Amino acid sequence: MSTSHDTRIVEQFTRWAANFAALPLHAEATSMAQTLAACDVSPGMRVLDVACGPGIVSCALAAQGADVTGLDLTPAMIDQARQLAAQRGLSVTFDCGNAFDLPFEEGAFDRVVTRYSFHHMQNPQACLIEMARVCRPDGRLIVIDATPDPACQQGYDQAEKLRDPSHTSALTQAQLLDLGAKAGLVPILTHAYRLESRLNDQVAPEDCASLEALFADDIASGTDRLGMGAFHTDDGIGFFFPISIIVWRKNRA
Repeated sequence: MSTSHDTRIVEQFTRWAANFAALPLHAEATSMAQTLAACDVSPGMRVLDVACGPGIVSCALAAQGADVTGLDLTPAMIDQARQLAAQRGLSVTFDCGNAFDLPFEEGAFDRVVTRYSFHHMQNPQACLIEMARVCRPDGRLIVIDATPDPACQQGYDQAEKLRDPSHTSALTQAQLLDLGAKAGLVPILTHAYRLESRLNDQVAPEDCASLEALFADDIASGTDRLGMGAFHTDDGIGFFFPISIIVWRKNRA
């Protein structure tokens, strides 16, 4: 393991691998359809899914005929991904690897995608540059992640760090677009949506009390300081992840 933060990520996602893979919102139909539309694959396209987690996006793309490789830092997540592909009868290559040092040749893929990963990274700019390196000229790079409103960014990060100690910071949509500009990429699609979730599904029982208190205070204040639109439900607290899909084209040299 190269850094203590890598260790933190692996510990968190090893602990949550099975639960994470089973969460319905990760395969929610509308957001998955938007993901697939953004990737815009056709049969035979070479696709790399960076930080692929339990392989949900990888398998969805493979079902459309793409030649998919999924890479993740956490061995337990790769195990989940291989199980999912086997259950669905799909041929997908899954391996452990680091998003900052992709083990592929320059221009090896037609599409390079990552979903819900940048907020875990200490240097997402470096990751995007590495993703661009392995994307062919005129290929697409797709980043899907939480993008809080600028006024709520600090509060959002506060809540997420309580929920997930491997969280670093969620970028705003403008900050995410700026990463692409600095990498010399051309934006071709920007789309935002909200993904509804329940606190009980997203946090370990031992961590729940502090998050419940934070969300309850936010609901009572009526200010939505966390930028998650939290609300009370019959069985606890619900909230929304503010998600953006950004698609760039890699220019020819």
